[in-house]
Amino acid sequence: MVTNYKTEKRKARVGERILITNDEYSFGYYENGDVVIVSSVFAKGVKGEGDGWFILHNEYEVIIGEHTPTPNLNEMDYEELVALSEAVMKALRTRSYKLGYDQGLFDADIEAPKSDQQKRDEIVSQAKEDVSALIRRYFTNRTEFIVNTEKRTVVALRKSYRLGYVNERGIAKCAPDDCFNAHIGKAIALRRALGLEVPAEYLNAPQPTEVRVGDVVRGRTAFRMDTYEETVRRIAGGKYEYASGGYDYVDKVNLVIIDDSRTEGGA
Repeated sequence: MVTNYKTEKRKARVGERILITNDEYSFGYYENGDVVIVSSVFAKGVKGEGDGWFILHNEYEVIIGEHTPTPNLNEMDYEELVALSEAVMKALRTRSYKLGYDQGLFDADIEAPKSDQQKRDEIVSQAKEDVSALIRRYFTNRTEFIVNTEKRTVVALRKSYRLGYVNERGIAKCAPDDCFNAHIGKAIALRRALGLEVPAEYLNAPQPTEVRVGDVVRGRTAFRMDTYEETVRRIAGGKYEYASGGYDYVDKVNLVIIDDSRTEGGA
């Protein structure tokens, strides 16, 4: 299988691999596409390991990465697919062992990949811990949050303890089609106020897929295009019971979760 190399045009160093791209003076000893490990470097070129042919600097590029294209599984027969899958599993288990991962947990991850809901739960938990850690670390100012669920925004204010002046400010705004979560919003806003990088997982968190008590959901009335928003108070007897006193049958309604902050009660 052909390997694609990422290269850069510069003088190589001893021990680096080079890719021949312009074999002007090879005299048949090497050709374009050959990969050579550099053993010596001179003013006008390099020598490779082994036979040690002299290669001019303008005849090569330094390899800084490589990528083997994914095989076309549709073109492979059954035996080839089995061999490939066994090789992949062996490589993964070897890698997990070297990194110190628990083998049982590794096998569980292979058999049952995390759902979008599980990934979101982990990100929300990470955001909560992140906020607590940042407040402790940057204790020279008081941190206040303004959560506006209607505008779907969170503002982080860093205020002077003595005078109450706002020294730093950061804001997070939820995209119209995303589910609002105050905990993720606080982490984003606080990091922006502090001038810190915002982790990609906060900005690209999967949408929730499981309706839970405390979620704010949007539903559609039967036989009409009107929508309504409710807070789930209880899930029991095959029904979503709402804070307003109404309910929907779980198997007869398709709800969209628009806010899964569940902040009441210190959540």
